Formats: sequence, structure tokens, C-alpha cells
Amino acid sequence: MDNAIVIEPRTIPKARLWTALAAILLGQFVVAIDLTVLNIALPEITRELNPASDQLLWIVDVYSLVLAGLLIATSSLSDRLGRKKTLLTGFLIFGIGSVLVMPVDAPEQIIAIRAFLGIGGAMIMPVTISMIRSIFTNPKERTVAVAAWSAVSAIGMAAGPLIGGFLLEHFSWHSAFLVNVPLVGAAFVLGAFTLPEVRLKNPGRFDLPGSVLALAGMVALLWGVKHLAAELALDTAGAAALAAGIVLLALFALRCLKSSNPLVDLSLFKSTAFSAGVMATMACTFALAVLLYMLAQWLQLVNGDGTLESGMHLIPMSVATLVSSLGAASLAMRFPARHVVAAGLAIAAAAMIMLFFFRDDLSLAPVIASTCLVGLGTGSLAIGASLIMAETPVEKASSAGSLQEISYDLGNVLGVAILGSLASVIYRSELSVEALRAMGLDGQTIDAAQQSFAATAEIATGYGLPELLGHGIDAFNDSLVITCLIGGIIILAAAVAVWKLVPARLKVTESEGAEPAEAPHPSSSPKSAEPAT
Repeated sequence: MDNAIVIEPRTIPKARLWTALAAILLGQFVVAIDLTVLNIALPEITRELNPASDQLLWIVDVYSLVLAGLLIATSSLSDRLGRKKTLLTGFLIFGIGSVLVMPVDAPEQIIAIRAFLGIGGAMIMPVTISMIRSIFTNPKERTVAVAAWSAVSAIGMAAGPLIGGFLLEHFSWHSAFLVNVPLVGAAFVLGAFTLPEVRLKNPGRFDLPGSVLALAGMVALLWGVKHLAAELALDTAGAAALAAGIVLLALFALRCLKSSNPLVDLSLFKSTAFSAGVMATMACTFALAVLLYMLAQWLQLVNGDGTLESGMHLIPMSVATLVSSLGAASLAMRFPARHVVAAGLAIAAAAMIMLFFFRDDLSLAPVIASTCLVGLGTGSLAIGASLIMAETPVEKASSAGSLQEISYDLGNVLGVAILGSLASVIYRSELSVEALRAMGLDGQTIDAAQQSFAATAEIATGYGLPELLGHGIDAFNDSLVITCLIGGIIILAAAVAVWKLVPARLKVTESEGAEPAEAPHPSSSPKSAEPAT
């Protein structure tokens, strides 16, 4: 089957190409900040809407569940409907969903809106990177574009708490949603005028049963992991959902491998460089998710920051990520990709591990130093993303985009769920029952104090027990540094894997992957292409 890519218009001026990139980056930034901005608004949402505990869990989780479940289907549809149409529709859904929050007065309504935003996010996230792969055919320009995309993704997640903190200082919780409107509005206008339409010439039939398998499998898997993490026990419902998710995704993978026209092309993993890029992305996101999750609490509960101040303390990390991502692109033009990525990951790993040596006297200075070095090291993920795209034929860019975004989403969810749960276990073990009984606390109060440091601090203040507060701080510091130690070891393992899997002389600024002969170059007129409609 002729799977040539069709790009319309066939010739794209340089100025329009880079303006189109601005639209892509704006869209990616909105989706990235939405992964973390809600965390700051949750206390106010809870006070105003008074959701039940299971409703609160769905408010947090439904966005990532819907997004992850639909990534594969929307990527495949974008090849058929056109990547520009898909991306602009995603912007529109995101803008509408963000405005719909204004009259909300019940938890069920905000859950529905978050699910609606997840649909928009699933149409934006994979298409942004596949669009870059399609329109930037010059490998050096593509490396810079992917580096910018990677930087925006990381900065968006880190900037979420800062943006949320600033808005919550001055406005209601609705502003955490409304901030999306001007951003996606600008992205929509820019994209409508500058983005070319990109689609496959002969994409084949859309695999509806396969898309249902992928949706059900991803939702069941992620819900099961989150549920088990929340319960901190082998709960029947969580275990059943986890098992069902694994089985459904295994069936989906088998369907893809046997199909002549799969929803996602798993043969991409035959490239060791592609596999290394996906592995590095997932490992880093896994570790970074728990770092941001724990630091947001540490800054406010231990360091005494307000919501805005805690966000400001994460700015150095964002700046370091931006500088490093763009710097990694320059380094990749001079050195082999595996040197750049492995060295960056090693720096990030060392930065997370270093906090363990401050466990007895953890203060703001080593925390800021560590986060800056983490940002400096994880900027190399820009080249990890370039590895994925450089090793991907242009007609398979949607498959690569969906796999890359799934690695981001899975890494984020699993990092918070698994390492976050481990942090809770460590906190409870450090806050021993015997020590709390010696302070005069009864069994019910002890159980409440062990739930979280926030609860411990409230009980310590109410009972006038400064020693309980100090004990809670020590326990929370231990849980933070130990989970960061484990996260650092995981990133270090990813660095070793990248070094072993990526070919020694591979340069992403020189590799074009398996570019098909029929695919038109954006800066030249191809011999055969049909107009996109």
C-alpha cells in the first residue's frame, strides 16, 4: 500500500515554518501545564464544591485517564482526517472546556469537564510532535524544533504550580482553567493560518475494535495502578482493573503485530535508538513526577512557602531545563546522540541522589541546587525525543508520536502512584506508633497523624506538640530523599541503557530515518501528491 505523506501546501517558506512551530509549542505548553496546575487549585475546589473522596480522586485522575486512553486512536485518526484539522479541533475543545467551568457548582460537572479536556489533550499531544516530524525535514532544523518542543513540555509541567499559585493568590479556582483560553486561542489562530495540512495518502481503514481495546486497556491499567496506590493495599477492585488492563493491552499489541494496517506500528521498536528514546522519556518522567509531587508539598508544608512562593522556587529548574534543552540541540550537532543523552541523564540522576546526603539537614539551598541540576540534565530528553523522531519514517510519525506521549503519560502517572505510595509507606514507618504514644496521643489520633504530614502538622498545632511537628518534618524529609534516591537510580539505569542501545556514531542532525521516496519535502515540489482536503 502506498503510504506517502501528503503535505499541503507543498512549499512552505521558512518564516511560515517557524511560526507554525510557535502554534505547536503553544498547544503543547497548555496541555503540559494542565497536568500539574490543578494540584494548586484542589484545596479551594474542595472547600467550595465539597466533593466526596472518590469524586476528588476522579477530579484529579479523569483527565489523564481519558487522555492516555485516546492517544492511540486520535493519532491514527489524524493520519486520515489531517493532522492540522485534528490539532485545531483539539485546541477548540480545550478552549470550550476551559470556558465551561464558569457555571460549575457540583463535583460531577467538573469531572465531566476534566474528561472533555482529556479528549482535547489527546488530540493535541501526539499530533504536535508528529507534525514537527512531518514538516521539518532538514535534520538540523528538526533537532532544534524537537528540542524546543521537549523544553516546552518540561517547563509546562514545572510551571503549572507557579501559574496556579499566582492565579489562586488573586482569583478564584476557575482561573486555573480559564488561563487555557487565551493560550489555545492564540495557538488556534496561529495554527489556522500557518500550519500545513498533513495526512497519509492511503491510510487504510480505521481499526475501531483496536481503538476500543487500547482505550479500555489504558484506562483499566492506569485506574488500577492509581487505586492500588491510594489504598496502599492489594484491593480486589484495583487488582482486577490492573489485570484487565494488562490483558487488554496485550490483546491490542497482538492485534497491531498481526495487522497489515495497525493503529500503532510496534515495529518501530526494532530500532534500538527508538527504544532507547522511549525508555529514557518514560524513566525520566517517572522520576520527575514524584520529585515535583513531593517538592510541592515540602516547599509549602516544611519550608513554609505560600502557593505562589513555592512555584517561584521551581523557576530555576524551569530556566535550567530551557537552557539545557536548547544547548543539547547544539551539542547534538557536534557529538553523537548517545553521549549527549547519557551524560544528561547521568547529571539528573546524580542531582536526585545527592539529596539523600542532606537527609539529616534538608534545607532550601540543596533543594534548589538539586532541582537546577535535574533541569540541566533532563534537558537532554530533547535529544531523546529527536532520537525517536529521527529513527521514524515520516509516514509513521503519528505512531511514534502516540508512543512517545504514552511514555510521558505513563511515566507521570506511574511515578506519582508507585513512588508516591512508597513515600507514604516510608513516612508512616518513620512516624512510629510507639513514639506517638509517648507524646500522649490516642490510637485514632495516631492513625490520623500517620496519613500525611499535613495531618501531622495540624494535630501538632492543635495539641501544642512542637516535638510531633519536628518528628513529622524528619519523617517527611526521609520520605522525600529516599524516593528521590530511587528515582535517581532509575534515571541512571536509563542512562546506561541509552549508552548501550544507541549506535555509537548516530547523530540526530544527520539521520533522516527511512524517509519514503514519495514523501514531499516542504521546501520543494514533489512529483506525486494529491491535494489535501
